Amino acid sequence: MSVRPKELRRIGRIGWLRAAVLGANDGILSTASLVLGVATAHATHNNILVAGVAGLVAGAMSMAAGEYVSVHSQADTEQAELDLERTELKADDRGEHKELAAIYVARGLEPALAKQVAEQLMAHDALGAHARDELGISEALSARPIQAALASAGSFAVGAAMPLLVTAIAPESVLIPLVSGTSLVFLTLLGGLAARAGGAGVTVGAIRVTFWGALAMAVTAGVGALFGTVA
Repeated sequence: MSVRPKELRRIGRIGWLRAAVLGANDGILSTASLVLGVATAHATHNNILVAGVAGLVAGAMSMAAGEYVSVHSQADTEQAELDLERTELKADDRGEHKELAAIYVARGLEPALAKQVAEQLMAHDALGAHARDELGISEALSARPIQAALASAGSFAVGAAMPLLVTAIAPESVLIPLVSGTSLVFLTLLGGLAARAGGAGVTVGAIRVTFWGALAMAVTAGVGALFGTVA
């Protein structure tokens, strides 16, 4: 008897994919915008590089801290819900059976079958059954603070390094158009790759990221030019 290969499901990627895409997008966009803002304010090439490096370090740390705190709050909420459910299972096992069976009836099962399914699942793993079907907490979607923090910080640093490298090697005379153009290319590729990894439309994902990136860089460059002229 042949064994079917395990199906590849994208849902398991949600945690790290969200954090990685957010980090890389922020890294490219914030660093490129920072470089353009400082450049249009007529700063020296060295000062632009210093600002970019500072933005990379500060941004990576900020992303890591923000993701850790945010996702840890989600993990704390999940744990509190599981603790409450564990207490309810000990206090009213019969009532929890009925509650789980009612969930399956609402999803389309016949009452007798729903009762049988609830009994068998609770006999195997009562807390797991209620966590999954009542609370919506599953292994694939559970909060992982450290994983999210590392993914965000690492991807931000990688993303930020791209426009920063262009800034380092670009002649000062063409720095602004070169950083702008290459950063938009990076954002387009990121949007397409993220959409492909998540199973969405590549073109739509690429256009969405590129549009908002171009808007952010244009606004930042405008502010830099305004303050540079005033100074």
